[in-house]
Amino acid sequence: EHFVRQFNTAGPIVPADHYHLPPLQRTGGDTLLRFVEEKKYFIVYAPRQTGKTTTLRALCDALNDRGYRAVHANLQPARDAGDELDRAILSVFDVLTDRENAALGDDHLERIVEPMEARFRPNTAVLKAFTRWALADPRPLVVVLDEVDALGRAALLLLLDQLRAGYETRPKRFPHSIAVCGLRNVRDYFTPPASPFNIVAKSLRLDDFTEAEVRALLGQHTGETGQRFTDGAVDEVWRSTQGQPWLVNALAYGACFEDPEGLDRSRDIGPTMIGAARERLILEGPAHFGQIAHRLKEERVRRVIDPILAGADTAPDFVADDLRYVRDLGLLATEPPVRLANPIYGEVIPRLLAEEVEGRIVHDSTRFVRADGSLEVSALLRAFQSFFRENAEWWLRDTRFHEYGAQVLLQAFLQRVVNAGGHITREHGLGRGRTDLLISWRKAGEPQVFVIECKVRRQRDGLDEIVRRGALQTAGYADRSGAAEGHLLVFDRDERKSREEKVFHREVRVRRRDGATAGAEEAGEILPEAAPPAPGERAIQVWGL
Repeated sequence: EHFVRQFNTAGPIVPADHYHLPPLQRTGGDTLLRFVEEKKYFIVYAPRQTGKTTTLRALCDALNDRGYRAVHANLQPARDAGDELDRAILSVFDVLTDRENAALGDDHLERIVEPMEARFRPNTAVLKAFTRWALADPRPLVVVLDEVDALGRAALLLLLDQLRAGYETRPKRFPHSIAVCGLRNVRDYFTPPASPFNIVAKSLRLDDFTEAEVRALLGQHTGETGQRFTDGAVDEVWRSTQGQPWLVNALAYGACFEDPEGLDRSRDIGPTMIGAARERLILEGPAHFGQIAHRLKEERVRRVIDPILAGADTAPDFVADDLRYVRDLGLLATEPPVRLANPIYGEVIPRLLAEEVEGRIVHDSTRFVRADGSLEVSALLRAFQSFFRENAEWWLRDTRFHEYGAQVLLQAFLQRVVNAGGHITREHGLGRGRTDLLISWRKAGEPQVFVIECKVRRQRDGLDEIVRRGALQTAGYADRSGAAEGHLLVFDRDERKSREEKVFHREVRVRRRDGATAGAEEAGEILPEAAPPAPGERAIQVWGL
């Protein structure tokens, strides 16, 4: 078989090897080129693995074709220097000289910096070196400093101060245009209103793919191989990723280049194959998810993520800087309402939080599987009640995610069992007062679907009202998802009660009002226990913890 380009999941795009969208079109066509032509200093920022470096390299290539001297430098090697200013600035020069030589075949900056090293002064070195560098060649100099987050705060401040000092002498005696690029807008690294880079003309965030761009990217594979993505598969890629570039490529790669069925180019890629690729991706835990795990340890991230995962009754008063920070990291959707960026992150984040406790769960999943291969969820939840009673105290005390801690424990427990033959989908949302879980079990002859809904009971909440509202909501969710069973878990946070007082199990029957919509989940009634069952009623199992 002739060489087939692939969906890229590692490093910048290589056009000959990877399917890709025209990088500069993602920033509005000629926007970045226009910034340079207008001698602007500007900022580009985006979360990791969204195509930022690919876009910046494409910018430099286009500029060099137009008669500029454009040098793109990734400052990651300067990370080890921290705030040792001499080392940090010298590291910046090292990267720039290497890139100038590789991209342009020039050694102007190297010949400028070498004599300076004997009496190196980091507080003026960039200003002097960039001035001489601009004068060394009549072609306009453009410098693109990527991954500036790698510099320590003091080193970054020193660098930006000197870029600002040279700005007014451009383009003859200082770079014609400079782009500073990182994970976040540079202004967010410093306390307002002070800004060491107040000469910047524009700050541009590189967004995720649009739905049309996802379709275009997948279409390139069809164009080269003839293998089609069905409409359902494209819809599933979009729904799962919401256009996050790395996730889009990872799902497509998994379906087309790892799945044995997908390797048969005569077969269409369908939604089931995308779903299987998604499951493999989540279970493998790639480095992309490791970066998320690292961020979840930060207090300001926790303050935003915790109430979202817990399904808080009302949206809390988020600190604006916290929200902007977590959005810039790519963990939240960029548009209101406040929510996680995509359904895959909605699954991955709880799993990452549960990793510590999952190791303490020892259960043979066969205990909860009937002879016919079907899953016995009631037995599973009875076992969880015992587990929660034994482990909740230390977990809720030690976890950083206090509001969501009980649900983390539940999902860790369920995950260890359901991984043996099923899948858990999570729905989180502020203002709903709950977290919804959907278990899909595949080992029986027919797939089984179960709804588990979690509500937190606080000291002020009456149990009967919590059960009434929760049972109606659970029944509504179960009806929409076609679930065979609905289970409501009520976590009691009243510290005055013993664990034994909080534990119970009961069944309530619910009759949904005719024509009740998804937006009217509480439309219906709880029936008296003595009432005989009737068509249109649903039994909801209620578990107290």
